[in-house]
Amino acid sequence: MSRSEALEMGQVALVVGGDSAEREISLRGGRAVAGALERLGVQYSVVDGPRRLLEQVAAGHFDRVFNLLHGRGGEDGALQGALRLYGVPVTGSGVLGSALTMDKLQTKRVWTAVGLPTPDWRLAGAADDGDAIVADLGLPLFVKPAREGSSIGMTRVDRGEELAAAIERALEHDERVLVERLIDGPEFTAAILDGEVLPLIRLEPARSFYDYAAKYESGDTVYRCPCGLDEATEQRLAAMCAEAFDVVGAGGWGRVDLMLDAAGQAQLLEVNTTPGMTEQSLVPKAAAAAGMTFEELVWRILKTSRTD
Repeated sequence: MSRSEALEMGQVALVVGGDSAEREISLRGGRAVAGALERLGVQYSVVDGPRRLLEQVAAGHFDRVFNLLHGRGGEDGALQGALRLYGVPVTGSGVLGSALTMDKLQTKRVWTAVGLPTPDWRLAGAADDGDAIVADLGLPLFVKPAREGSSIGMTRVDRGEELAAAIERALEHDERVLVERLIDGPEFTAAILDGEVLPLIRLEPARSFYDYAAKYESGDTVYRCPCGLDEATEQRLAAMCAEAFDVVGAGGWGRVDLMLDAAGQAQLLEVNTTPGMTEQSLVPKAAAAAGMTFEELVWRILKTSRTD
């Protein structure tokens, strides 16, 4: 990548922060990406939050946007739709893919409709829905807000009496709560970059599941890349993740999470269309395993910017 190519990107807005529950993770990733843009010679400015960004876009200050906002307001299609009205390209998925994948329930419905495997689930709107859900799905279960990321509001439930409290906790973050049959097996993630599936990573958290602390605080999660699967199996899972990413309208770059059940069958969990870019984040780890520097990864993400 030459200096002239960097300058052809024009003035780039690196949008971070915002007011979602994942603000701090966005700010941490933003510092890393800003450093890479600096080294690449890209002209950029850091903007905190979607409202300030749109004010500056309306004033004609930016030619494209590197979106590093996580959660609602930045990852749910709202920002993508607004930027489309202004004709300003933005990295990652467009309106449809962003909105659909932000909602784990709707994502699972699409996957099920096209025959892709995902754990059985029920929707909970109140804590007293728990008894009926246990009767349908059994135990253990996994409880999560339908529209949050970074494992915020998630709980593993091993006993029926724990479910009501877990639903209440998730309801603090969303009025719709997804309760899934827990898959007790190895967890993997597939980073996708401009149509290419990067080497799969196996996650081995030291705690009961890959929660917020395991992702960003404890430092005791083991990340295996190579992931330990034979080549044919890894290729099969990578192809499944590429299809899972495509059918929900996602594009540009992102991540698909999955687990293997007791029979060794893959079960898709969710899609993340604006993954973290911190020092512990998974996409940079997969890119490094593919021989990419962090700067090359940032450049390739920037080149995914589009207006559709």
